[in-house]
Amino acid sequence: MASSSTPARRPALRGRRAAITLLAAAGVAAGTLVTAAPAQAAPEPTTSAEAAQLVAERGHQLEVLTEQFNDARVALEADQAAQAQAVAAAQTAQSDFEAARGSVTSVARTAYQGGGQLAGLQTLLTASSAGEFVEQSATLDLLSEHSTEVLTQAQQANDAAATAQQTAEQATAEAQAQVDAVTAQQAELNAEIAEYQAQYERLSAAERAAAEAAAAEVAARTTATSRADRDDSSSSSNSSSSGGSSASAAPAGSSVVANSAAAQVAVDTAMSKRGAPYVWAASGPNSFDCSGLVQYAYAAAGISLPHSSRSQASMGQSVSRSQLQPGDLVAFYSPVSHIGIYIGNGQMVHAPTSGDVVKVASIDAMGSAPTAYRRIAG
Repeated sequence: MASSSTPARRPALRGRRAAITLLAAAGVAAGTLVTAAPAQAAPEPTTSAEAAQLVAERGHQLEVLTEQFNDARVALEADQAAQAQAVAAAQTAQSDFEAARGSVTSVARTAYQGGGQLAGLQTLLTASSAGEFVEQSATLDLLSEHSTEVLTQAQQANDAAATAQQTAEQATAEAQAQVDAVTAQQAELNAEIAEYQAQYERLSAAERAAAEAAAAEVAARTTATSRADRDDSSSSSNSSSSGGSSASAAPAGSSVVANSAAAQVAVDTAMSKRGAPYVWAASGPNSFDCSGLVQYAYAAAGISLPHSSRSQASMGQSVSRSQLQPGDLVAFYSPVSHIGIYIGNGQMVHAPTSGDVVKVASIDAMGSAPTAYRRIAG
């Protein structure tokens, strides 16, 4: 059964602005950590293994930064909506003020024709008795007080709406600045990853060429029989090595059984995307980042989740590792910057990192123990 699990609406504009300010501060601090490693000009890798390690490190940094981008984007969207509401409220308040001012002007013109003093004199001259004069004068005073109160309230509402609009615009500008800053850092990391990947490929080719040259030299000094024996051994070794490099957690089949209809749809949807490439900030249908895959899978089940691993890791209900069921979310790192969907038998389906694809892996394969287990449905 489809359901909805959406984050609580932010209660007040000032709350949004404070959240944005905190997010911006956190983003700057995190961004400093993320860009610290590239700024230190790490030594050039001398082997393909070293280059591969640098690719992996920068890939994880990019994932952390991507989730910061997702958080900033969610905040920006909320503040853009708040700004639109504030603009509408300001326009309404301005219209109300203009209407109140027009109404008061009309009343004042009718009640005080010829000016306040002449109106008072007219009242005195036309009153049939002292009692009627007092009554008419009191009415004029009440009209004056009421008009002043109406104008004052309308002006105060107009001023408050204008202030709210200005605050909303500032919060939106701050959120946009954070999105832009993180986007720039992502571009820098993507460039580093591409460079290290190119170095890995060059080093791998050089190492292969060196290994082949060494093998040829050894082969030239041996007999044909021993050379054949060595070739057989080398072929066996290469076959074993090739199999080991491509090995990964065996992908679970379509037989994963969840405990609720929504969780089943989410699991099946995520599993159907195995092989789709990891692309930062992507949420399908053909590419994903980690939280984008989770969002896409649960959207298929009718459950709305934010595109943010940190936000997703605080939704639903917390469960222990021993209570995990297919469809539960498994989050990693502190603060959370990676998330996957549990499918049973200690495995999850997830979008790992830049350069990788959606696949099944052990929940213990991240190099860091899970930091949160959440049940969204079931």
